[in-house]
Formats: sequence, structure tokens, C-alpha cells
Amino acid sequence: MTSSTPIRILTVDDHPVVREGIAGLVGVQPDMTVIAEAANGRDAIQQFRTHRPDVTLMDIQMPEMNGLDALIAIRAEFPDARVIVLTTYEGDVHILRALKAGAQGYLLKNTLHSDLLQTIRAIHAGKRSLSPEVSFQVAQHVSDQALTPAEVVVLGLIAAGNANKQIADQLGITEDTVKGRVKSILSKLDANDRTHAAIIGLRRGIIEL
Repeated sequence: MTSSTPIRILTVDDHPVVREGIAGLVGVQPDMTVIAEAANGRDAIQQFRTHRPDVTLMDIQMPEMNGLDALIAIRAEFPDARVIVLTTYEGDVHILRALKAGAQGYLLKNTLHSDLLQTIRAIHAGKRSLSPEVSFQVAQHVSDQALTPAEVVVLGLIAAGNANKQIADQLGITEDTVKGRVKSILSKLDANDRTHAAIIGLRRGIIEL
């Protein structure tokens, strides 16, 4: 789709090499152009206000303000903003969080060369786009029973190396209550033990260290 007015793109990533790589891919396309760059979420909001890009490519993990908070802020101010999340995080919870925040696309950075350009065109045309790997991650856990907020807290404390008694003391609950939550966590995550549960939780984006 070649147009007389190219798709105007804002690239947001704290790694200059990623921004340069995207600029290289986009630069040879007749129907798109990078009009601005940002290295953190706060700067991304300012650049969006200044340039009003057609499509924004947003990293998640960045200093000062992460991409998810920036996405929420931009969409609150500009409900029609079209944002594609670019990340190394492929956990289904990360993906769903970004989609709920208003992202129209979610791409893993290791698929940029194969998927980026067609995804930009699809999002600009008003479609949603998830790479096959991302769709698989979401589909894999779609019928899973979600952890309760209380169980997420316990899982985070397990990942930080706390024993049941320490968790009970920190949360002001009984050790039996903690044991019950741990049992439920293991069942819902289909985990073999506490360590396995923590690894699954981190991988899927349920918790962060």
C-alpha cells in the first residue's frame, strides 16, 4: 500500500541500537517514515503530543516510566492512538496487560525483521495484530484459572525466597492460610513445587522481581 502521505511512526525504546534497527527497516519503505524517537515512557508521551504519530512502537521495560504506563497515559489523552508493543517478554499476562491497556499489536523483538512492516501497515489500517508466537502464548493459557490477588502476593514472596512462616509474618496471616494459598497456586499453575511455581510466575509475567 503506497500512499502519498507515509505512515508517520514514533519509536520508543531505551536501546539506541533497537531504534536504529527499526529506522533502518522503515527507512527503505516508501509508505512509512520515522518522525520521532523516545528513550523512556515520559519522553514518549511528550513526543506523542508534539508529533501525533500515526503508529507508535512501544517498548515495555524502560527507565523513568515503563511502556505500559506510557501507553495508558497516551490512550487516556488520545483514545485513537495506535500503539504496537515491542518487547522481549512473551508471557501471556504481559501480553493481556498490554492489550487491555489499549495496544493494537504485540510483537516480540526477535521477530521484527519478519513481522514489523506488515504489522505497522495492519495497525495503520485499523486492524489488530499479534504475531503467531504471541497468539500461541495467549491461547495456551486462555482456560487457566487466574491467581487471586492474594495468591499473586504470596507467589511474589515465594520468588523472593521467603518460607511459609516468613510469608505469614509479613502478611499478618496464619501459616495454614499461607499453605492453603501455596497449594492453590501450585494447582492453578500446574507447578511441581514452589520453585517451579516462581519460575512459571516470572516467565508468564504474573510476578516480577
